[in-house]
Amino acid sequence: MQFGICVHLDRLLALALALLFAWFSPFGLKPASAAPGYAQLDISQAELRKAKPGHVFHIHPQIGGAPANAKAFRIIYRSTNVKGEPVAVSGTVIYPAGPAPKEGRNIIAWAHYTTGVAGRCAPTLLPNLSGTIAGLEDMLSRGYVVVATDYEGLGAPGVHAYLVGLSEARSVIDSVRAARNLNGTHATNRFAVWGHSQGGHAALFTGEIAASYAPELKLVALATAAPATDLVELFKAQKGSIAGDSLTAMALLSWSRTYNLPLDSVLEEGAEARFEKVAESCIQSISQMLKLLKLAQPLKKAFLKTDPVQQPAWRDLMQQNSPGAVPIKVPVFIAQGTGDTTVKPQITLNFAKAMCASGTPVTLRLLKNASHSYAAEKSAYAAVLWLTDRFKGRPAPNDCANKRAG
Repeated sequence: MQFGICVHLDRLLALALALLFAWFSPFGLKPASAAPGYAQLDISQAELRKAKPGHVFHIHPQIGGAPANAKAFRIIYRSTNVKGEPVAVSGTVIYPAGPAPKEGRNIIAWAHYTTGVAGRCAPTLLPNLSGTIAGLEDMLSRGYVVVATDYEGLGAPGVHAYLVGLSEARSVIDSVRAARNLNGTHATNRFAVWGHSQGGHAALFTGEIAASYAPELKLVALATAAPATDLVELFKAQKGSIAGDSLTAMALLSWSRTYNLPLDSVLEEGAEARFEKVAESCIQSISQMLKLLKLAQPLKKAFLKTDPVQQPAWRDLMQQNSPGAVPIKVPVFIAQGTGDTTVKPQITLNFAKAMCASGTPVTLRLLKNASHSYAAEKSAYAAVLWLTDRFKGRPAPNDCANKRAG
């Protein structure tokens, strides 16, 4: 699903490492220590069933989450999975330390990029969480509450529902509800979503379901950077590389468990053990990615007996979890690097054109020569400024009208 690599062996490690980081971390190499092990949640099924979506079960200080003059808390809150069952999800809430304005604080929900699918891969378990949220200090300086979900299955027992749009969107929306349930935030019911890569995918699905899933909330806009949109095309474009095989392994493991779809329909006999080692890897530090590269080498020996894109059941899931089936009623900001080899610009442009056709106002910002890794960082200031204008009720620029996005 990513990066065609065909180089001499002595260059492979350095190149693949750089390329992996381009997909997984937009803020450069960080020699941060490994995340601590996540704690098993002491929340019973009875408690989950009794709680309303957004109910906060646990709250404690967020390590590495608060810049100067801000407060940050890691929370465990109630959300809903794709089967309609209550689940516990972790996240962080960050807000200015000073007094709230009389009218309260609006909310921006950050939706993060790929970090892995195992529970221990949650961003809120990182010691440098605040450095992974693009534009965080700008958002706080403008007075927003910033809430960042881990998504279902990260930071909690189980496997993350990776690129499962409905799950991601519910995790995002219920994190907003949870932020409003914390007394210190003084949060209003108005929110926007800002997401990169997988997080852009989550943001777009949030736009599709917010009105029906949480009618008490007011979604004002969505901002995305290099969003994952057409999953069939994304899987096809990155087929066969080490990094692509790794990401495919994560998606297949996640979907097999989320949808109870047997892996033996696509995996070669005897490949399951090495497949699972790769699929359950985290990719949040240098040491983790070096380990992943080593584990992924055997996957080059054809771990798939058939292309999932060509299998009806798996292809249906890709299409089902591609945004665009439901028109989005709020303005959408899309930043896309022209040098992105992960989410290729044409895929994003095609999606923007389809959004225009459905009536969604689209602001498209093309980042000259920018890679996938830096799409959020390079567009964060513009995205937050654009979102601020939407909160103020100013009309959104619409590139559909001048054919830039359409």
